[in-house]
Amino acid sequence: MDRFFRLRERGTSVKTEFIAGMTTFFSMVYILMVNANMFADPFGDGSNPLGVSYGAIYIATAISAVVGTVLAGLLANLPLAQASGMGLNAFFVYTVCIGFGLSYSNALVLIFFEGIVFILLTVTGLRKKIFDSLPNAVRAAIPSGIGLFITLLGLQNAGIVVPDTSTAVDLGSFNLLQQNWGDIMPMIVTLITFLAIVVMSIKNIRGSAFIGILIGMAMYYLLGLTVDGFYDAISITFISPAKAFGEFTSLSFGKVFTEGLDFSAYTAAHGNANLVLTVVTTALAFCMVDMFDTLGTLYAACERANLLDEKGEPINMNKGMLSDAIATSLGAICGTSTVTTFSEVNAGIAAGGRTGLTSVFCGLFFFIAMFLSPIAQLIPGCATASALIYVGLLMMASVRNIDWSDFKISVPAFLTLAVMPFTYNISYGIAFGMISYIIISVFTGDIKKIKAGSWVITLLFIAMLLLTH
Repeated sequence: MDRFFRLRERGTSVKTEFIAGMTTFFSMVYILMVNANMFADPFGDGSNPLGVSYGAIYIATAISAVVGTVLAGLLANLPLAQASGMGLNAFFVYTVCIGFGLSYSNALVLIFFEGIVFILLTVTGLRKKIFDSLPNAVRAAIPSGIGLFITLLGLQNAGIVVPDTSTAVDLGSFNLLQQNWGDIMPMIVTLITFLAIVVMSIKNIRGSAFIGILIGMAMYYLLGLTVDGFYDAISITFISPAKAFGEFTSLSFGKVFTEGLDFSAYTAAHGNANLVLTVVTTALAFCMVDMFDTLGTLYAACERANLLDEKGEPINMNKGMLSDAIATSLGAICGTSTVTTFSEVNAGIAAGGRTGLTSVFCGLFFFIAMFLSPIAQLIPGCATASALIYVGLLMMASVRNIDWSDFKISVPAFLTLAVMPFTYNISYGIAFGMISYIIISVFTGDIKKIKAGSWVITLLFIAMLLLTH
């Protein structure tokens, strides 16, 4: 195991990798429940417009997460984890199926096509060359932008940042005179847990993020004794493996082939011309978002884990991307949306994960969760939220590589890292960074410095924004 994963070479151990894999799992396992709910009951009213069940999507999501995560560990020996991407799943359900009117099976065809395209791009090396076309200003800002995005996710999961009708977001109320203690308690748990992780990190305690999650979980359930009806409201639902797998085989598995290529219902309602435009622009959107989400997260994670080569690029990069592409194709066959590398892997890296053994352990936990869903439900969101906020803090370190006094560099970098959290989308941040870089370079006499790939990427981003958003 040491020889295969190079544990001692990277300064880690089986114990550390186990803790890191468990930390990553607990940080992103929410996707199993969230994805299943989004597909089976997108409006929360039991209407089920896609015609699939919670159990079917739960199993489909788990299988694709296991395959993608384990492949990343065995092929690339990187501490990555993959599952159906947030944002991409919402685009699949609410925009493509409900908005455009494509059936669930039709939309899976686009995901399968995306996976095949990415396999070809990865094998030929074109996927990496596309990312290499990004200017240094944008590449330097991507890790920090993702860090802010992760921080926002953590603050929202804890209820510290809440929606607001007038300002879009607001601070969750800590007012004991107006709010129930039961609403305030999780926010306090998150803040205390976050500070506990920071203190342990300062004292160089390995696995501080995972230990923090355990502390937060214990604190949450202990303080629950002070909340009326706290334990009465906790409901742990066991999903029967036999029932869930039965729904998976009948409602989602293989639908991309048996029903997906039949677009007759859509063309009858919208026409053939509209079908072509919808398919092309939708496929473009899926490809662009997945490509830059994965590459951006890959660079950020490897930088944090000190897994960059002498050129500043992630080691075994193509193999890492290949595992993502294979998992996306398999995910489409199983019946779920695009599989991508999760930003939450940085929680495991913060816990000491440095090799693919972290991914193997994480994949093992996803496999177990396929049968024992209550394991995931016992970890409160306020506990994992603290780890996400801590990871966001760590990822802000990359801003030191940006020359803020030079507007040619700082403006594209600023837009990249600012737009990501504000729009809830990593790719939009890269899009605004690229567009601003091209415009500034053209009008300041640096047009010759723009790489051909940068022009192509920027035009594709403009097309995506104008035609699909």
